[in-house]
Amino acid sequence: QVQLVESGGGLVQPGGSLRLSCAASGIIFGSYRMAWYRQPPGKQRELVAAVTSSSRTNYEDFVEGRFTISRDNGKNTVDLQMNSLKPEDTAVYYCNARKPIWGGLDEYWGQGTQVTVSS
Repeated sequence: QVQLVESGGGLVQPGGSLRLSCAASGIIFGSYRMAWYRQPPGKQRELVAAVTSSSRTNYEDFVEGRFTISRDNGKNTVDLQMNSLKPEDTAVYYCNARKPIWGGLDEYWGQGTQVTVSS
């Protein structure tokens, strides 16, 4: 059974920091691209950052150098360090694991963790 379990969300003031963590089980972690998505209130889910199986990273433009994604293949975890948080970063953040398979994608989602940026 595949599980992606997020932790680290919460309430933080603008300009503050949070570190999200996702622990994966039931998959060969090192073979998956890992990513963080978010879904702001009333909006669609969007990609935040991703790290490939070879540890290449990419970030959406709105990150603007504030976030860092990292993975630990020994611990089967992927983290998202978020600094200089803004109110518009408020969202439910989801961990995602994905890899191409014959004919499609093998993909899994976590349950999400709420991040609220407010004074």
